Amino acid sequence: MYSEAPIIEPINAWTSPLFVTTNPDHDFLKEDLLSYIYKDQESQEAPIASQVAVTAKHQLFESKLNFLEAENAAVMEVRRLFEEVVSAIATEVNAPYWPEESEGDATIIESWYHVTKNGGYHDIHSHPNCSWCGIYYLEPGECELGSRNGVNRFYDPRINADHYSDVGTAYLGEHGFWDFEPVEGQLVIFPSYLKHSALPYFGEADRIVIAFNSVIDFS
Repeated sequence: MYSEAPIIEPINAWTSPLFVTTNPDHDFLKEDLLSYIYKDQESQEAPIASQVAVTAKHQLFESKLNFLEAENAAVMEVRRLFEEVVSAIATEVNAPYWPEESEGDATIIESWYHVTKNGGYHDIHSHPNCSWCGIYYLEPGECELGSRNGVNRFYDPRINADHYSDVGTAYLGEHGFWDFEPVEGQLVIFPSYLKHSALPYFGEADRIVIAFNSVIDFS
């Protein structure tokens, strides 16, 4: 007589949650944001105004790290949206670990734009000294997933996940990275430890994103 099959309980450990949403007011805000960004870009004394990781960036303009602090109606509105979305995400993913009925309150501590020109890219990096980060695709230009043109690439944080491969490791994926096609009006939220890059972009139109780092406290 055989015993019953053992009950196997899955444990989904060490996942890296990413989230995507679409700004419902993107069409209304886009032109005002673009106008403000291009005006600010013209006033920059150097392409990388932030002076952060200058050699990791090519053929792009980056603002100082306080872009979303601007006294501009469109800028203030997207900041409000970004902080609202991150607050909801932090509350959702941390609910099992926070005191009951606690709610998160996100504060953006650094923010900037990228205006990427033909041939531009941003090497692999991560964002220290914050918990959640975001990339907002204001104008994706001619980005395209099939050719990997201008996509954002997120890298597997499991350092040794690719040390051996057979049919039993198919669930790990084949490449150790995940490519995200920039879609106009979309906002991608990800944990700060995830290494990522912007692959080389080729196109006549500018590729323009707004990015930020945030910290969380209880509201």
